[in-house]
Amino acid sequence: MTPDRTVARALAREYNARNDPIGWFEALYARAAHSDAGLEVIPWADLAPNPHLVAWLDAFPPPAPGARALKVGCGLGDDAEELQRRGYDVTAFDVAPTAIDWCLRRYPHSAVRYLCRDLFDAPDEWERAFDLVVEAYTLQVLPPHVRPTAMARMARFVAPQGRLLVICRGREPDDPEGLMPWPLTRAELDAFRAAGLEELSFEDYVDSEDPPARRFRSAYCRPLAPDDGAHAPR
Repeated sequence: MTPDRTVARALAREYNARNDPIGWFEALYARAAHSDAGLEVIPWADLAPNPHLVAWLDAFPPPAPGARALKVGCGLGDDAEELQRRGYDVTAFDVAPTAIDWCLRRYPHSAVRYLCRDLFDAPDEWERAFDLVVEAYTLQVLPPHVRPTAMARMARFVAPQGRLLVICRGREPDDPEGLMPWPLTRAELDAFRAAGLEELSFEDYVDSEDPPARRFRSAYCRPLAPDDGAHAPR
């Protein structure tokens, strides 16, 4: 069933017009938490792990003991909990305080560290600190002019020999940008390589959702530099 994006699109337009491309996330979660509409206004609130993340994780062996994962834009926590279930030591963050409060209520005994943080003002100690960084569906709801900065920030979190997984809607450069979510082009994803990562894989496919959507799923790694030995992931 197609999610209702009416409220999310209206809020995105309103906040982008104020030059505040991330303020609408809290407004959306607050609307969901304090109105009869509930989760129906949050298009990505499936209350289940992202199937494209699950399929990718299934293709790899479990992580080494102590491996650290970071979930960017954790929403209601389903992806973060899946990463924790797979054996990662997980930190998950969202810019919306209401989303983080929701996670803590849903998973009161979780080992995941849920934090309210701004991607564009992330803690210094996160730099090159994570063996796996997962970004799913956040870039596609940011306007194109802020995406390069967002991608550079995400790349900074990846430890030497660590990986970054990106899942987003995809389009050709001459396709219409459409309405939010705004699909990315493959050229836009090159910002991760410009930020010092190497592309490990790139998948361009149409999913089985209703209606089907074109997806990009890309994985990157940070090559190990001569002075990175002490900071390589476990």
